[in-house]
Amino acid sequence: MEIKSRKCTDVLFLIFMLICFQICSKAQEDSSYQEIPVGVILDMGSWVGKIVHSCMSMALSDFYTSNIHYKTRMVLHSRDTHGEPLHALSAAFDLLEKQKVQAIMASESGTEAKFLAVLGDEARVPILSFSPTPSSNKHSYFLQVSQDETTQFKAIAAMAESFKWKNVILICEDAANEIEVAKLMTNTLQEKNIFVTYMSLISTSSSNGLVHEELNKLSALQTKIYIMHAGHALASRVLLKAKDLGLMDAGYKWIITSKTMDFFNFMDGEVVESMQGVVALRSYIPLSRDLHNFMLKWRKEHHAMNPLMELKKINPYCVWAYDAVSALAMAIERTQTVGQVVLKSNIKNLETSSKIARDTSLMDQMLRISFCGLAGTFQLMNGRKSTQVLEIINVMGNRERRVGFWTKGVGLTRKIDKLNSIPDIIWPEGISTYPHRMLQTSRKPLKIGIPMASRTGRLFQVSYDDQTNSTIVSGFCAEVFRAAFIGLGRDVAFEYIPFMGKADIPFTSGTYNELMDRVHNREFDAAIGDITITANRSKYVDFTLPYTDIGLATLSRNADTSIWIFMKPLSSDLWLVSACFFILTGIVVWILEHRINEEFQGSTAEQIGTTFWFAFSTLVYAHREKLQSNLSRFVVMVWLFVVLVLVSSYTATLSSLLTVEQIQLASKRGSIEYQYSSSVQQALVRNLKFEDTWMKPYSSPEEYADALTRGSKNGGVDAIVTEIPYIKEFLTQYPSGYSMTVSETITNGFGFAFPKGSTLAHEMSIQIAKLREDGTLKLLEDKWFNKQSDSATAPKILNLEGFRGLFLISGVQWHLHFSYTCFILYMRKCISSTRCWREES
Repeated sequence: MEIKSRKCTDVLFLIFMLICFQICSKAQEDSSYQEIPVGVILDMGSWVGKIVHSCMSMALSDFYTSNIHYKTRMVLHSRDTHGEPLHALSAAFDLLEKQKVQAIMASESGTEAKFLAVLGDEARVPILSFSPTPSSNKHSYFLQVSQDETTQFKAIAAMAESFKWKNVILICEDAANEIEVAKLMTNTLQEKNIFVTYMSLISTSSSNGLVHEELNKLSALQTKIYIMHAGHALASRVLLKAKDLGLMDAGYKWIITSKTMDFFNFMDGEVVESMQGVVALRSYIPLSRDLHNFMLKWRKEHHAMNPLMELKKINPYCVWAYDAVSALAMAIERTQTVGQVVLKSNIKNLETSSKIARDTSLMDQMLRISFCGLAGTFQLMNGRKSTQVLEIINVMGNRERRVGFWTKGVGLTRKIDKLNSIPDIIWPEGISTYPHRMLQTSRKPLKIGIPMASRTGRLFQVSYDDQTNSTIVSGFCAEVFRAAFIGLGRDVAFEYIPFMGKADIPFTSGTYNELMDRVHNREFDAAIGDITITANRSKYVDFTLPYTDIGLATLSRNADTSIWIFMKPLSSDLWLVSACFFILTGIVVWILEHRINEEFQGSTAEQIGTTFWFAFSTLVYAHREKLQSNLSRFVVMVWLFVVLVLVSSYTATLSSLLTVEQIQLASKRGSIEYQYSSSVQQALVRNLKFEDTWMKPYSSPEEYADALTRGSKNGGVDAIVTEIPYIKEFLTQYPSGYSMTVSETITNGFGFAFPKGSTLAHEMSIQIAKLREDGTLKLLEDKWFNKQSDSATAPKILNLEGFRGLFLISGVQWHLHFSYTCFILYMRKCISSTRCWREES
């Protein structure tokens, strides 16, 4: 029975091995594929060429890893153009003759694309071009896989129309194909009644002198609106010269096309600095998980190949190349699959045979490809990649600020999903203009929301006037708002509307957030007051720059100065031990020196005095006795090091006690007070690690003073931690007896709130910056806070009160010494008189 069981097991094992062998054989048969050569013509010396080629290789690897069942494999054969169009044409001939390539993927150069389009028609080979310049429709084998740059001309015309421009100046490259594009842009603008008063044609080979001369000619014209359509190399030179000639000053407006902006990440800092306030259109690449994963992988592999190479950001050409490789690989597979079907089928109808043959064309399959790639939907319409969305970019600082979109069929919008919003623009020198549908044309008074209906104090005052039936707002916050708004030069009235919140109680935790909700819903045009800028609130409203100090401060009551403050740096046991060691050191030195050193000899009183003098004079290194014993020198050397550490520590501790109030709330677990605000409470808990059980909320200077006076032992608090403006307001009312000693920059200060997208937020920020620079903000602060807060954080001036104990000891010593001297003299006089009396007797 056991033998039969073994035989069954062996048979099953043999059957299993046979099945595995057949599966492996089948896999080997399936792994065979047909290699299809494809040419790649790029300028390998440029950053774009390197990155595009890298993305092509990654696309090829990723595609066939995901589609391992494909019967075809695309093999890339690369050629370097060295930036010369004729080299590109020569490389194309070489690839067609030697490698027998079935398709060619070419670089972004418009001139190269023009040459290769003619060659593609002659060789009947698809040319996949990354050039944004569209070729003529007569080239049936030319495929434009990048974004068509002519689409953005409609976006520029729509933008010019919204700003009510009538005349513009056009700057473009002096090349045959670029001139045709410039004429197309001119016609698009004229459809909106916008006229090109001058067209400046600059060759890419022009010297800097010629560029300077051409721009100098433009500066003499009255039109100050420039539209530039040029490659990033020429555009960089034009922008630098324009900056030098003052064409980037206030009043000038520049719009550049994606032909430049798509290469923004490759421009150096000097060029970016010259672009401040420039508005640009850029190819839109929607964010997605696949794009994010691809970028992470690309950076990792790019760094692994050359760790010392500077990593550049991926530009749209790289993403288009990735999708183009995937599309071409799909088309090649479909072509071969359809071709095999034709060979295996028995075709009797000649017409049907002709139709299937046409379907096997690689060109036809490319035109039928449609899939969702990294750049969105990939589909070629009439040989071109359709463009639906463009980004509107405003260059601010060293980065691009996205201000809106242009969507085909919709027009200008701030967001893609919001059709009724219009982007706002910040031009050179911070000048802001916006389409004519914005708020500034309204004559209605601005509705200003304020936190409460009644409040006193120098920071923010709210009262109601029964005679005029209106709310009156004053104080530091209100005056800063009015001063900044006056700088805008707008004659608009204000209507202050108190907002009490749901609880109808001042300083309740939800009131300020609810006020921000009202601003977000555009029930108010703005909100002013002691409104703290927070990250959560900034999601719903636009804040101006802070006009107050940033951060929290600690307010404490000044401690009563003790007459024995100079004794506090050392504890009593340390004083005692130090004194004992002074005496012990003197005794040891006397023992080692009195037999061989005359300075330690004499009467008993002299030896005691010398010993103590030597010991205590080491405290200030004033000992003059010369030591003769090496043992005594060693003892003194060690002792002087101890004295050095002791004196240094004493000096440092005494300095801190005399100049700064050392409030260690966390270690003493004392109670602290904070302004009745959820944002301040969260800052204390999250950043300073205070516990809620230690903190008590208060809301007025009177409550501050009462709580600090009582102290934590009597139901009050040890200190107040709140935003600096509240402490300055308190110190104005209570200028003596309190100090602001500690500051933490963990809050963002006060700002004025405006609805999302309102241009007033940015314009008011500019005015606040001007008020700070010209000193107006400081004058307003001095006016309302009486400069009391400035001295609160300064070191305290030392006075006699703090050193009464020290002078008392010195005075007592002098008094005793004087009394002792007088007593000795009196005794001597008495003894002398007694002797004289006895002698006379």
